[in-house]
Amino acid sequence: MTDQEKPDISNLIRLLGPGLGELLSGRQIELEHVEVELGELELWIPVGGISQGFPAPVAAAAKQMTPPVKRLPRPDDLISEKFLMEPDVFPAQIREITLGATRAEGGTRGSTVTVGGSTSIPFTHPQSPPPHPPVISLDVFDTRVPMPKALKNHLTEVLDDPAAWAKMNVEQFGADMVTVHLLSTDPLIQNKSPREASKTVEEVLQAVEVPLIIGGCGDPKKDAETFTEIAAMAEGERLLLNSVTSDMADAKTLEPVCKAADTHGHCLLGFTGLDLNSAKELNRRIYQYFPPERLLMDLTTVALGYGLEYSFSIHERARMAALMGDPELQHPTISACTNAWSAREAWMDLGPAFGRNDLRGPLWETIGGITLLLAGVDLFLMMHPLAVSTLRDVAGKLMHPAEIKPDMADWAALKI
Repeated sequence: MTDQEKPDISNLIRLLGPGLGELLSGRQIELEHVEVELGELELWIPVGGISQGFPAPVAAAAKQMTPPVKRLPRPDDLISEKFLMEPDVFPAQIREITLGATRAEGGTRGSTVTVGGSTSIPFTHPQSPPPHPPVISLDVFDTRVPMPKALKNHLTEVLDDPAAWAKMNVEQFGADMVTVHLLSTDPLIQNKSPREASKTVEEVLQAVEVPLIIGGCGDPKKDAETFTEIAAMAEGERLLLNSVTSDMADAKTLEPVCKAADTHGHCLLGFTGLDLNSAKELNRRIYQYFPPERLLMDLTTVALGYGLEYSFSIHERARMAALMGDPELQHPTISACTNAWSAREAWMDLGPAFGRNDLRGPLWETIGGITLLLAGVDLFLMMHPLAVSTLRDVAGKLMHPAEIKPDMADWAALKI
């Protein structure tokens, strides 16, 4: 149909318009074969309420059905709320162990150290610091070992005299303990006898009055013989024998070492490599022959850049599990911060971009120590005097935080 053929119904709509709305009210109309041409179409849809153009009864009903929207006043400021820091409460605690024995206790030490006893994660609340400050033990070797210049420079005069080395560690560097590493007993190095090793330990005992840690060579059979000999020689001194391992259990030498340490009143250190299940298994084996009240754990310390964050995670998990009630992990822990010197970045000359290597090494050792201090480690094996003084200074400030003075910014409550 062309446009000319279409009938013009506009006149019809004008005639019917007044009654058309009434006629179609309430009815459904279907149109067929109808075309509507609109030049402009406007649709008005009311939003947020009922149109005033509706009949009064419809608008009133809609008003009753739709609840009024309550508009809250716009806030002028943030809600003021105080932050109250509550200390964590755990159902268990770490065993407390004393190393060394005074003359009144059957030994010859002038002082003792106590580790463990924690009831919470360290330094999370100023009202619940660790019960004891961290203990620092400085290393001594009974034979010459390769060392970076940053370490060797302050040890040149005592490298061949373990007793003098130990005395210097105590008197000049303030060591709380001394660790005597008996590497000369290694069958692949000098293969010295347990009796010769015992004589070295006896000389160190006479040179210093602090408690001692006795380290072996790592051979499970030779270490067992050496520890048994030294345990009998130093009866009553409450030495820490470092360390007993799963290799000893496999070599059938764990039992004699544990019984010798128990008989002569010493403590043991169980060593495992970054595996809590292995640590728990080793501890269960040790419990068969040795009281858990004198057992410490070494879960392995890894240097910065070589897995320090994983070492932190293992120590933190062990401490959390112990405080939550796992008796197989409720032992004080130690960290061999000296492992930092195995990282080449700690001592190698890497150019000016890396700074002075005589300072980089102590920093490497310090960072490892502070990191594991925050994970709850109780005892640190260290070597460089600068690392020792820095770790001790940081630990002291964490345990006894200074009061905020008027000229100091309280960054925790500072408004920006």
